Parts: sequence; structure tokens; C-alpha cells
Amino acid sequence: MTRGPEKDDERWIVVDGRRWRATDPHIPDRLKTELVAELMSARRAVKTDGDAVRHRVQDAKVALGERGDPWWEPTEKGQHARLVAAYRTLLRHRPEGTVCPSEPARIVGGEQWRRLSPVSRAVAWELAEEGSLEVRQRGERVEAGARGAIRVARGPRFVP
Repeated sequence: MTRGPEKDDERWIVVDGRRWRATDPHIPDRLKTELVAELMSARRAVKTDGDAVRHRVQDAKVALGERGDPWWEPTEKGQHARLVAAYRTLLRHRPEGTVCPSEPARIVGGEQWRRLSPVSRAVAWELAEEGSLEVRQRGERVEAGARGAIRVARGPRFVP
């Protein structure tokens, strides 16, 4: 008989006697909903397209805090990886849309997201340099270091 999830503590869930890392409970509900929707879409895609789209599942799981460095013991490297994964996952979920740098910061930083805001912007510029993302102001692409409000969109080398 299959049993449903049981809580071990807030860091783990137990399903059929196996312990799995829980989703970071500090992710705002609206963003968590988008990440989970993309994860489910990616899992369906794996069934039809196989390993070619498995990176989508990995990104969503990392963004949710279920893979990578534990969300309850954040490291700079782990936060960087989660920010990258959050950008990619949100942009896959919003194919024609954009992401505000505060959104990945909120996913990774929870209530302390403001301290991660400069890091999230730096990650956006980093990914823009490699071509996977594009940084925009008022809908127009801008160069590194642009000040003021920015939005992040898919770049020419974005891997859907």
C-alpha cells in the first residue's frame, strides 16, 4: 500500500518510508506556484522527449531548494546556483514574459530577499554576458551596468 507524504521536520518529507528534501518553505506562494507548474511541465516533457529536457527538471528542483546545497544552510555558491535556476525556470514558465531580479531573490532569500537583490542583478548580468538572458529597460536591451529598474528576458542562447 502506498502512503502519502508525512512530515519528518520542515526540511524533509517522508514518502513510502523514503526521505526527500522538502521545498524551501520561505518561497512566496505565487512564485512557488510558478516553479511547481514548470516542474510538472518538465516532468511531462521528460516522458515524451526523454533526457533532452531533463535539465528543466533539474533547474526547477534546484530553484525550489529540493536539490543542490540545502536551503537551510545557504552558501554563496548554492545561492548563486539557485538564482540561476530560478531565472531559467521562471523564464521557461513565462516564454514571452520577463522576470524582475527581485523574483529570484525572493525565491532564494525568502523574507531576507533584499540582501540578495544586488547578487540577483549580478547573476542576471553574468547570464546576459553569456547570451542566455537579456537585460532590458522599458523593453529595450541594455548594456551591463545600466542603472535603474531592469527586467530579464530570454536571450539568444537560452535553452528552453
